[in-house]
Amino acid sequence: MCFICKRIEMINNGTNPYFVAELETGYVVLGDHQHFEGYTLFLCKKHVSELFELDRDFKMKYLEEMSLVAEAASRAFDAEKMNYELLGNGDTHLHFHLFPRKAGDIEGYGNAGKGPVWWYPMEKMYSADNIPSREKLADLKEKLLTELNKTK
Repeated sequence: MCFICKRIEMINNGTNPYFVAELETGYVVLGDHQHFEGYTLFLCKKHVSELFELDRDFKMKYLEEMSLVAEAASRAFDAEKMNYELLGNGDTHLHFHLFPRKAGDIEGYGNAGKGPVWWYPMEKMYSADNIPSREKLADLKEKLLTELNKTK
């Protein structure tokens, strides 16, 4: 079973602490590491590797819902810009990374902090210091869910 499928299984059995909401085509979860506050993922309910593998109607709904999740994350975390990434080289289960961005969030790296999140050193982004406490995670989830409910 792939990593994303395992995370979805955790959602379904109530053991994924990062789970925020279930939508028609996917699951909204916060990222395990929160250097970029509000870093959110939208996990597709179907196990496919590529966006073009989805039938047209499901694909259009998935993209629409992903956009609504991004809008909610933007408002919840006061983003100046949203970054959207659909990679899948490591975890081939279709999922979007949604990063709320603010000036200076990668200060000292790249072009005065204006570059992609991947310019920030991985060892810092995935540092244990960026794992939210239980209280912080609850706060992040509440903010995101509040805004997500406004988009429906």
